[in-house]
Amino acid sequence: MRARYGLPLKITAGITAVGAAGIAYAAGIEARSFRLRRITVPVLPQGMRPLRVLQISDIHMVCGQRKKRAWLQSLAGLRPDFVVNTGDNLSDPEGVPEVLDALGPLMEYPGVYVFGSNDYYGPKLRNPARYLLEKAQGRHGLNGNAPAVGVVHNPWEGMRDAFDAAGWTDLTNTRGRLKLDGYEIAFTGLDDPHIRRDRYEQVAGGPEQDADLSLAVVHAPYLRTLDAFTADGYPLILAGHTHGGQLCIPFYGALVTNCDLDTERVKGLSTHWAAGNVSYLHISAGCGTNRYTPVRFACPPEATLLTLTSRD
Repeated sequence: MRARYGLPLKITAGITAVGAAGIAYAAGIEARSFRLRRITVPVLPQGMRPLRVLQISDIHMVCGQRKKRAWLQSLAGLRPDFVVNTGDNLSDPEGVPEVLDALGPLMEYPGVYVFGSNDYYGPKLRNPARYLLEKAQGRHGLNGNAPAVGVVHNPWEGMRDAFDAAGWTDLTNTRGRLKLDGYEIAFTGLDDPHIRRDRYEQVAGGPEQDADLSLAVVHAPYLRTLDAFTADGYPLILAGHTHGGQLCIPFYGALVTNCDLDTERVKGLSTHWAAGNVSYLHISAGCGTNRYTPVRFACPPEATLLTLTSRD
């Protein structure tokens, strides 16, 4: 009997050990291995000096995450020209004070922001396999389903008020501007398409002609919003939401994006075409996770420093 069952038992034990080690690495090491992505995007008019833009996204703050808070605070040392926060700051209804503590040094710089679904609603425990099922069925977010009911409502209003008081510009289905060294930077933002709060008709019309640069900002990069921004002629769209796939396969990449975007563009810089126009698209993999799935694999948490330079 030992000879017959010894090998399978060893294999089973080995698989279990490898799985446990993978989970321990994904939760205990990679999820806390914060990185800074640096990219250059040629979108400025000729003669305009380069601009350094810090994009932060998907913090998903949970009370007690001291390392994440310290890392976010340290990003102020990059001295960006302005900050873009693409939402999902919370994963804990009690987390607003810790978000504001983490972002306090960055709020000394000009900034703009949009919110994501997890700013409005607390997270729910769900089977991660449902993301694969929803992808197969073509279902993402609400997409025609009933609005969220029976969920925790986060105290996002206090966070919004603190951002506003610091001088950050709220881009919730609206436009805004920043003045930097005599330059006018215009922004067009949307509320989160993942929960169908986007209202593009309220901001349609394309870049502002009297601005030196116009940028588009949204939390979840759903194709309907990317198509609208690109068709209207925005040179650069900034988004988050995807977590870069969060659990990726080495040498293959992401399995899901949690929206209708293809996995090839789940994070980093790419392009988007619509109505004969092309826009640069940058998607941050974010620096946090849902509190119920605090793991990352082959997809470390990040923020991005974008250097905007002159077009060729």
